[in-house]
This record gives sequence, C-alpha cells and structure tokens, in this order.
Amino acid sequence: MAVNKQDRAPIYEALQRFRHMRVVPFDVPGHKHGRGNPELTNFLGAQCVSIDVNSMKPLDNLCHPISVIREAEILAAEAFGAAHAFLMVGGTTSSVQSMVLSTCKRGDKIILPRNVHRSVINALVLCGAIPVYVNPEVDKKLGISLGMKRDQVKKAIQENPEAVAVLVNNPTYYGICSDLKAIVDMAHDAGMYCLADEAHGTHFYFGENMPLSAMKAGADMAAVSMHKSGGSLTQSSLLLIGKNMNEGHVRKMINLTQTTSGSYLLMSSLDISRRNLALRGKEVFKKVAEMAEYAREEINAVGGYYAFGRELINGDSIYDFDPTKLSIHTRDIGLAGIEVYDLLRDEYDIQIEFGDIGNILAYLSMGDRPQELERLVSALAEIRRRYQCDGSGLMDHEYIDPEVVISPQEAFYARKRSVPLRESEGSVCSEFVMCYPPGIPILSPGERITADILAYIEFAKLKGCSMTGPEDPEIEYINILEEVL
Repeated sequence: MAVNKQDRAPIYEALQRFRHMRVVPFDVPGHKHGRGNPELTNFLGAQCVSIDVNSMKPLDNLCHPISVIREAEILAAEAFGAAHAFLMVGGTTSSVQSMVLSTCKRGDKIILPRNVHRSVINALVLCGAIPVYVNPEVDKKLGISLGMKRDQVKKAIQENPEAVAVLVNNPTYYGICSDLKAIVDMAHDAGMYCLADEAHGTHFYFGENMPLSAMKAGADMAAVSMHKSGGSLTQSSLLLIGKNMNEGHVRKMINLTQTTSGSYLLMSSLDISRRNLALRGKEVFKKVAEMAEYAREEINAVGGYYAFGRELINGDSIYDFDPTKLSIHTRDIGLAGIEVYDLLRDEYDIQIEFGDIGNILAYLSMGDRPQELERLVSALAEIRRRYQCDGSGLMDHEYIDPEVVISPQEAFYARKRSVPLRESEGSVCSEFVMCYPPGIPILSPGERITADILAYIEFAKLKGCSMTGPEDPEIEYINILEEVL
C-alpha cells in the first residue's frame, strides 16, 4: 500500500489535489474554506484556511487511518527507525500521556525521574499509576538536575519488581542525557517497558554525533516533539513505538484523549517536516551544532556566564550531552536566569526559550542564523556590563527532592481546601505548582509542602518566573488535602 520513499509527503499531496477539486463544503469547519470569516482569512492567508478541512474519504481519518495518513505514518516510522509512528495533534503532552496510558493502569508502579514534564504526572492522575521516583543528582555549580544514574535505576527496579515501566528524559530541557541503552536493557531484563520523553530530541534521529535516540536504544515507546527542533507547526508531535508494542492497542489509547477532528494543518506540517528531515536532516543539524558550539565559545569569552556543553559528561548521570543546546548559567553575574530572560526580551527584543533560577536556554534549530547569534552574544555582554551585581542572595538550586505521601490521582480527586500559601507548610498538596517553561513541577498532587519548597516558590515569584498550576492565578493560595496525612 505505502511507497516507502522519503521524498513523498502523502498528506500534503492529498491536500494539493483537494485544492483543485472545487468541492462545495456542506460540512465543518464553519468558516467554509475561509469565506465565512474574512478577518481570519486575511490574517492567516487564503492558502492556509482553504486546507483547514474536516476528515473525508480522500483525506483519510486520524482516528482510524487507512490511506494517506496511514502512508504518512509508515514513512515517519521508516525515517525514525520505529516499528510504527502515530501523528499526534495534541502536542507532545498527548504523546507522553498516551505512552503512560498504553502501559500503566490504576495501581501499577512506574519508575521515573522526578524532573519530568507535568504531562507525565498528569497521565498518572488520569490512570492512577503510582510513581517511583529516581531523584536525580544536582550539579551544585549550575543548580540543575541531571540524568538518572544507572545504579539508582537498578536499585529502583530491584526494590519494585512489580513496576511495569521505566520512563527516561532523553534529553532533559538543558540537554543532559542518561545512559539510555543501559536503562532500556535493565528495564527489559526485569520484564518492564522503557518509555522515553524525547520532546527535545527529534534531531537525535537525523544529526551526526548526537546522543543515542530511543528507537536505536531499543526503547518501547518515544514521544517526539517535532515542532521543537523538527520544524513542524506548534502542537504537532509523533509517538513512536518499538516492535514489542501492539499498534492497535496504542491507537486505542491515543483515541481516548486525542481529538476526533485532527487538524490537517498540523498533520501536513508533520508530513512535510518528516520529509525535510529525512532528506536534509544530517546537513541541517550539523550546522545547528556548529552554531551552538560557536555561541558557547563566544559567550564564555564574555566572562561571567557559563555556556556549558560536553565537558560536563561524566559517563553516568551526564552520560551524554545534546550539542545543539545553548544552556547558559547566569548566577555568576549576580542575576537569576529569569532576570536575564526578561532583560533580553524587554530591552533587546530577543526572545529565548526560558529562564529559571540560575540558567537560561536559547533554543537553536534549523531556522537560526549566525547573525542572530551575534546579536544574542552582544546583548549578553551588554547585560553583564550594565547589570552585573553581587549575587550572594540568589538561590543556588532548582530541584528539591519531593516527599510523596499519596498517589497523584488520589490527591487530585481528594477532598481539599484552599489556604494561604504561607500557611500550607506540612500539608499535602492537591494541585501542581511550576514555572512554565520548562513545566517541571515544583509541587505535584500528593507531595508534602515543605519550608524549602515554599522558599523556592516565593523566590521564583519575586524574580518574575511565570508560575502556573494552582487554581489561584496569583498563587497566593494553594489547595491542600483536608485530612492531615
């Protein structure tokens, strides 16, 4: 059925044919190829809204694909070295949740690092699985959490032989990779699945001298955020599976939460982007890695900052490092990362990915050019000259080991009450608190609220981090469990 040629883009080709069919639309969407909403058409363009269409026989159906979407999935699987690939239009959040829902049910244990994206813990709320956290080491200079150590994973597996899966970040937001192959082997030897959150690792599949990808390591499932480094539209993603997974079962789990009205804008962007990566990815990501290395050298030459890279590799908790990541430590110039983030945007019109307590991340990919990197380096040098100060009062870490009291699902649905944040110490939290990005929870449902955590939240708010999660938008109040645990 499928022609496995990576220069094809079946969904894109079908939409091009559809354009010339002069179909009279008595279906949804209601804008009717843009005619019913001229303001939207003027804003997005007639070409764009004319292919914002509903599922129909010539264009296939995302929930049960049998033609062009199925062909696009097969081509994506071939390009990524997977047994099958699913096109996802709910972001990598949907891909991550589908991984967990496909392998875990209520009461099952899953081994994972605590510095996961909130989508992982959201999935635990949905399915009722129990997290077994492998608390990552923290780099004391940078204040960031690292990867999973092999002996910690081994210990967690030995102490929880009934666990059904191990989940790994590949890489973390900062570009740090665990020893994925060793973890896959340990999980499989124990009869467990290995799942990889590769939201920031699309380029691992196509670039040279990159960390090991999940499919090559033998992982069972991987959530790949194509819109981040892969060039597709925001909210488009892929879910990859290995040979040990049942394709029909996984699609059934995807269809529990994913829309029945799949966006053809998003799906065609995945199709075109996969083709681009398969044909030109090696060349593209070679240039990205070279730009990142150049920027690291230039930023480190400025002084005060530390743009870190592969010199951090220690063979275990930092088994490898993503060479495209431009992560920069700022605390030595006396500024929190979020303060540098704000200065870059407000005074230099430079929007970087995120800033946290001690670091910033400039996300580099195929659309970046050397002249923009020069502008970033110049702005950082000027910020140092104008704003450098004594940083002795800055908080020196971004990760606090949690005390898990009950499961995320139990806490999320338990009877709760709202109390002032400052009066919540010792209570059990029933909601999330996090800085977004990166979306790694400071507190998750079911965790004890401690003095250290409260100090971190207050400091992050003071410095201007974008805080999300609680019902109270001002995060002056927090929901806690009514019963004392």
